[in-house]
Amino acid sequence: MFAYLIWNGSPEIVELGPFSLRWYGLLFALGFLISQQILYYIYRTEGKPEKDVDTLTLYMVIATILGARLGHVIFYQPEMLLEDPLGVFLPFEFSPFRFTGFTGIASHGGAIGILLALWIYSRYSILFSQETEVGGAKKTKRGLFITRRNKEGQSYLQVLDRIVILVALTGALIRTGNYFNSEIIGKPYNGPTSVVFMGPVTEAIKAEGGDKNPLEHIEYKPNRELPAGQQGRVPIDMYLLFKPGVTESDARVFIYRTVQGYLNRFNEFVEEPAGNILRFNLVTEPSGSVATKVTTFGIARHPAQLYEAVSCVVLFLVLLGIWYRYKANLPEGRIFGIFMIVLWSLRFAYEFLKENQVDFENELPLNMGQILSIPLVLVGVVVLIRSFRQKTAAPVNQGEVTRV
Repeated sequence: MFAYLIWNGSPEIVELGPFSLRWYGLLFALGFLISQQILYYIYRTEGKPEKDVDTLTLYMVIATILGARLGHVIFYQPEMLLEDPLGVFLPFEFSPFRFTGFTGIASHGGAIGILLALWIYSRYSILFSQETEVGGAKKTKRGLFITRRNKEGQSYLQVLDRIVILVALTGALIRTGNYFNSEIIGKPYNGPTSVVFMGPVTEAIKAEGGDKNPLEHIEYKPNRELPAGQQGRVPIDMYLLFKPGVTESDARVFIYRTVQGYLNRFNEFVEEPAGNILRFNLVTEPSGSVATKVTTFGIARHPAQLYEAVSCVVLFLVLLGIWYRYKANLPEGRIFGIFMIVLWSLRFAYEFLKENQVDFENELPLNMGQILSIPLVLVGVVVLIRSFRQKTAAPVNQGEVTRV
């Protein structure tokens, strides 16, 4: 019997009517908020204007969301562009109105969006107001003004060198959010780091019937009496506590109709084939509430999300250490090149441990994540070679220093 963790965490922190605060959204937002503070520190240390950080943060947020969402649709669900074009960008449903968030985003699309947005940032200033002088008096004109930046400003690669440090940290938080959502799951694995994802099963059972759902609580424990099988098949005990007033007869009906139905349906998380006789014992607690223990088999898997999250944290610390050594004298492209090679090489490798996201990937020699990672690694190689051919960073106009 190998050790395995049963993950039964809820993706939601709190639910407020049609809206809910989810761990994924919170961690996604925290990634940008923490990154902004680190970027303030970097700019302050290098003597760059800190007001640029706010502009960069706005670029990053918009580019990440739009790029990641479009990337998912283009790479994995292109039919959605014709069948549900509004669903590409609207994070809610209309009938009934319900906030759903984006049901798919792709990190490769986010990377392309960031690269494009920072190219625009390094070359053009986008303002919504502009001061002009007419007859000795200054006036403010409102509108959209796009002007080319001075050549003395930060180069494209210099901006990327600082930003990718923060992208690594944000990536760690986003992958942790994927873990809370029990998504981007790994392949079955009989090993000490394996995880049985039961959160989706719990959420589905507890949502059945709405307010009329008879369950009070669900939890799981490893079953150490039955042997584990191959392909991550592990015995688990599912404990159900019913609300006061629910009879044993009502509980038995709910177990056969609802619990067994979802155990059969969620076959990516549970191995309980349809037609099997579900094994359970009903008891009435001293309080009068009915409880039961259901014995079934979960599927232990690689926690691929956590592998990537830990890797991103290590990469963040390494890149931050490189920046701290060089600071403003950093050879341009050095950090960006290392980031691209390490991150996307790891992504390529981790894909061997993950389940494919869409069916058409089963017919490919490499899945879509691996195919898209290859050119990004090559970009990193070219940029890194270029950075080693120059001894120091290109001259930077440090501008006005804002003290806080």
